[in-house]
Amino acid sequence: MTKKDIDPDIELDDSSEGSEELYERMNLVVDRGQEPMRLDKFLVQRIENASRNKVQHAIESGRVLINGKQVQSNYKIKPGEEIIVYSDKEVQGEDIVPEKMPLNIEYEDDDILIINKPVGLVVHPASGNPNGTLINGVAWHLLQQNSELNTEVLPRFGLVHRIDKNTSGLMVLAKTEKAVSSLAKEFFNHTIHRQYVALVWGDVAEDSGTVNAHIGRHQRFRKIFDAYPDGEHGKEAITHYKVLERFGYVTLVQCELETGRTHQIRVHMKHIGHPLFNDEVYGGNRIVKGTVFSKYKQFVENCFAICPRHALHAKTIGFIHPRTRKEVVFNSEIPNDMQQLITKWRNYVQVKNII
Repeated sequence: MTKKDIDPDIELDDSSEGSEELYERMNLVVDRGQEPMRLDKFLVQRIENASRNKVQHAIESGRVLINGKQVQSNYKIKPGEEIIVYSDKEVQGEDIVPEKMPLNIEYEDDDILIINKPVGLVVHPASGNPNGTLINGVAWHLLQQNSELNTEVLPRFGLVHRIDKNTSGLMVLAKTEKAVSSLAKEFFNHTIHRQYVALVWGDVAEDSGTVNAHIGRHQRFRKIFDAYPDGEHGKEAITHYKVLERFGYVTLVQCELETGRTHQIRVHMKHIGHPLFNDEVYGGNRIVKGTVFSKYKQFVENCFAICPRHALHAKTIGFIHPRTRKEVVFNSEIPNDMQQLITKWRNYVQVKNII
């Protein structure tokens, strides 16, 4: 990515937003010379900035495993044992203030919430967005059901992943610590089923394919991300794509995430030469493919006006339910702005072919 690919006048996405998991896995092996010690005390000593309270919460909720099995806080560790800790990544931002707001809840039970997030709604409070976020609304909603909830009991009020401010679509949130633990493990183990629909620039050559390139911060523009196919920077990222419909100058694709990195689909599609339509951060808010004729330019400008954001929707999410242990799958309709955009391109191609 070069400087000309980035509009210097736009406000780049805050790094706190992104299609990413919010839990990571830490692997520890107890040293041979280690004397027997309580598990919680051992982890407080080994994990930076860990408190006894948070460690005990993690153990009690099943986010700490010894040789693959759950144990109690008072378990005495032994030399050679493998400890796996699923820890939540710290989110820099404001305290969460519950706010009453409309939430588009697709499904809810005692363990999970499925929310269809609209375009423009920030997921989590951060610098510049202390309130009015999805989590402010979710906090209020959950506190009506259980007034004793707080961020110590239920981290981020059930948030285990997030999607970009200007991406629409489905998110799953946990209502209990055990549900947080179960979903965090699924995200890390790549067993969460997530399908997105995107309109990208250009005629994608293959009907299906896989993009396998690490994603990390851009080496020059630190608020955005870049692809590193040789793995020299960033973290492993894998996106599977399939062509749904071709419109010549743009292509409608389905993207399935195997991993969940910040801006993953946007960065990967840019990497293979097909930035998302109207993605101002990754070069999709200009004519990437097509003619120089003024009528075509006006048509594209009209398309940008119809869908004034990157054309990406989180359509499907599926996982093993934390309580029933059965697979559940949820689907959502493509929102109106993207539907209109797709229809406009479809009609444009049909008219062009007739002429």
